[in-house]
Amino acid sequence: MALTPQQIEKLEKISGQMDGLHKEIATLVKKSPNDGLNEFKLKFVNAILGEANDILGSTHKPLADFDQFDADDVPTTSDVALILGQYIEELERKRADNIKRGTNGVWIYRIEGSDVMIRTAPPKKIQEKK
Repeated sequence: MALTPQQIEKLEKISGQMDGLHKEIATLVKKSPNDGLNEFKLKFVNAILGEANDILGSTHKPLADFDQFDADDVPTTSDVALILGQYIEELERKRADNIKRGTNGVWIYRIEGSDVMIRTAPPKKIQEKK
C-alpha cells in the first residue's frame, strides 16, 4: 500500500533523526562500547524507536520481539548502535519499496490516488553501486 504525504513526511523525519542518533551513539561506542546509555539519551532513543515502529508496521519492523529498550535495564552504547543500525536499514527498505523513477528520471514517492509528486533520493543500494 502506498504511503500518504503525511506518512512520507514522518518517514523522512524519523529517518533523519535515526541517522543523527546513530552517528552520536557511534561516537560513544568508539570511546567506550560497554558503557551504559544515560537516562536522558535513552528517553530520546526510545521515543524515536516508538515512532519508527509506528511507521514501519509489522512488515518492515526489524526485530519482531523488540519495541524499545527497557529503561530499568540500561543498554550499552554498542547495543543501542546495533539496534539503531537495524532500524536505519528497515526505514530505507520501506522508503525504497515506496518510490519509483518518474518519467523525467527523478525519483519520486508513489502516492496512491494522488497527482502529488514528492521527490526523493534514489534508493541507497543503487547509490552505492555507482
